[in-house]
Amino acid sequence: MIRISFAFALSCALAAPVAAETIQTEAGPMQAEAMVQGLDTPWAFGFLPDGTILVTERQGRLLAIRDSAAAPVSGLPDIEVDGQGGLLDLLVPRDFAQSRELFFTYAAKQFLRGSGTAVYRATLSEDGTRLEDGETIFSIARGTGGGFHFGSRLVEGRDGTLFVTVGDRGNPEEAQDLEMHNGSVLRITRTGAAPDDNPFVGQRGAQDEIWSYGHRNPQGAALDADGQLWVNEHGARGGDEVNRIEKGANFGWPVIAYGVNYNGSKIGEGTEKAGMMQPQHYWDPSIAPSGMAFMQGGAWDGDAFVGSLKFDYIARLDGDPLREVEQIKGEATSRVRDLRQGPDGNLWFLSVGNGALYRLSPAPGG
Repeated sequence: MIRISFAFALSCALAAPVAAETIQTEAGPMQAEAMVQGLDTPWAFGFLPDGTILVTERQGRLLAIRDSAAAPVSGLPDIEVDGQGGLLDLLVPRDFAQSRELFFTYAAKQFLRGSGTAVYRATLSEDGTRLEDGETIFSIARGTGGGFHFGSRLVEGRDGTLFVTVGDRGNPEEAQDLEMHNGSVLRITRTGAAPDDNPFVGQRGAQDEIWSYGHRNPQGAALDADGQLWVNEHGARGGDEVNRIEKGANFGWPVIAYGVNYNGSKIGEGTEKAGMMQPQHYWDPSIAPSGMAFMQGGAWDGDAFVGSLKFDYIARLDGDPLREVEQIKGEATSRVRDLRQGPDGNLWFLSVGNGALYRLSPAPGG
């Protein structure tokens, strides 16, 4: 009886109507319309072919929204809700209509070592109410105490492999240690194995899954139209970055950085060093970048979009190299956590501050 009442109350809250907000952009007036409300610390969302929207909440709840009503989906693993950790990203792979497989990242409890980023694979039941045959296919080698810097974005590569971002877990020096997964972008198969063509496979003292390293806390990742992987990551005080990811590359953290420590002291050796990659773009002061998406089609074709958790806006980036060219800001853009292009071609985004999922589309008559 309790579960039925809870589901009913949740459906009512999420279905509540809200007036749309008009936000002026360089592409003309846009309407930010709350499509889902009443969310508790949302982290990621995805679209299913039948129109269902899945949303993860960091506290450990997966919601399926259909026809303006929401219901929890059961079958998640045991999730360690630990500071910035919890239930994090989700990925709906391209073959979902055939496989019904879903992938999630989450903070997993690890023996004597706190928690660490893990990847969970499961099949969504035909009625969409539960995850079946669930399995944790990957977990970082050694967890770290403290609930910081899980990274945790999931991206499907053109070849079907999975890219997984992992933060340094609050221990900067570990981002340069190939014996650990911390501070890296990983590349794994859908079963959690390391592909044979990963750059460090077979190298003594290195983790086979590592694709690139020297990252601080990469919380946004996306492919562009050419299939190139891009990642944004949090700096310390200043120095948030957008990076074009290359196989085997070292992105420098904490040896080089465009920011300073929170106490104002210098980080590492400066802003550049031979053998270490430069960011395509960096922010100073920090904006706390989050989800990332590249648009295809329309006025924003080819542009990248990054959410700002700190300054409550959506950054539009364009050019070669990418540069922030516009800030899209309104009441709707409070602590933007995730962004995706929807099946309708519009930009959708999650606002943690408002507990809502929005659609940004051309305003009527605009």
